[in-house]
Amino acid sequence: MNVSIFGLGYVGTVCAACFAELGHRVVGVDKTAVKVDLIRSGKSPVIEPGIAEKIDRAVAEGRLTATMDATAAILETDLSIICVGTPSAGNGDLDLSAIRQVALEVGRGLRAKNGPHIVTIRSTVLPGTTRQTIVPLIEQASGKTAGKDFEVAFNPEFLREGSAISDFNSPSKTVVGAFNPQAAARVIALYDGLPGVKITPSVEVAELVKYIDNSWHALKVAFANEVGTVAKTLGIDSREVIDIFLQDTRLNISAAYLRPGFAFGGSCLPKDLKALTHLAHSHGLSTPVIESILPSNDMIMSRGAEWILSHPGKKIAFLGISFKAGTDDVRESPFVTLVTRLLDEQRDIRIYDPNVQLSQLIGANKDFLMRNPRLVGLLDDDVAEMVQWADIVVLTTADPRFTSALAATCPEQVVLHLSEIELPNNLSAAVRGFH
Repeated sequence: MNVSIFGLGYVGTVCAACFAELGHRVVGVDKTAVKVDLIRSGKSPVIEPGIAEKIDRAVAEGRLTATMDATAAILETDLSIICVGTPSAGNGDLDLSAIRQVALEVGRGLRAKNGPHIVTIRSTVLPGTTRQTIVPLIEQASGKTAGKDFEVAFNPEFLREGSAISDFNSPSKTVVGAFNPQAAARVIALYDGLPGVKITPSVEVAELVKYIDNSWHALKVAFANEVGTVAKTLGIDSREVIDIFLQDTRLNISAAYLRPGFAFGGSCLPKDLKALTHLAHSHGLSTPVIESILPSNDMIMSRGAEWILSHPGKKIAFLGISFKAGTDDVRESPFVTLVTRLLDEQRDIRIYDPNVQLSQLIGANKDFLMRNPRLVGLLDDDVAEMVQWADIVVLTTADPRFTSALAATCPEQVVLHLSEIELPNNLSAAVRGFH
């Protein structure tokens, strides 16, 4: 494929060299003459292990060249990739001045071109930027219409400085969001022969994925450093602690818990977070990442209460009150907190949970219910009658008995589910998810 790459900085240069190595003919475009001259002479404008050899070889074999003429590059290629920087502005927002300028240059190039063209954004931009900012600028400058005269896609990059070539050639995933499947397939074809899953979501999902990846990486670094601070203060080898932590690939290093849902609870997580925070404070340490976890959890519970209250109806049926599906543990259950907040807002609550029956509970779990008689009075064992009574049904966990009860009663009222739950197909209610 004939590809033009706008922006010969770090990402653009690496992409130009690697796409050329895959057999594509690449034209690099930059407004800086020095960068263009370096590429033309077979040299790299950036420092990255292995990049100089790849550029030298690609230029020598005629698969890579460079120009300052955007229109010429558009006319010579089938697909353009925008790789210019989007640095932070003073208020934390993005400075889009470079990508705006390139969008106009690409648009002017498209005005002079007869025939199809795909414009692919690889610069990191916030969700909505491609649709609301970049596309209108290209249309304005070209006098053409996206989706009719040219196509637009978003292809985030996941390249780390120092290992960018390896990251490009061995991706875990390639993500291309586009406004139609044909455009996505054309961009995906650029990566033929490379490993990893190929994913074609919406443009906005593709834009957000990069931010989630980087935020998660930053969170891991900050969390590990706070663990190191606490361990060092206690005279404990933090590396040994983390090495043990990393052995658990079923929970710790896995997809477990990484699904949007409702707040966490139970007898372990809240207690242990409080204890670790107290330990840090008792040694004069600040652990802002760890300390923010419980307030973040409280925020989710507040959002859940506000979400339920935003729906009309005073009578609310809860399917499930234990903190986790298949358990009878109501200690530190986020749903107990949620019910309490709704009661304070004068809502009428009934609860069905076959796992939570006072006559069958023992130990600390029974003691908790005995200290909360208001909660005990809400328990109901006739799920069909309770569901028909309610204005709103709140499904808390993926217990199959709850979803079966809903399927059997086929309620007409609003059903709100707080977690990732597979709902029966025959439900006629207006089913709405928290996320």
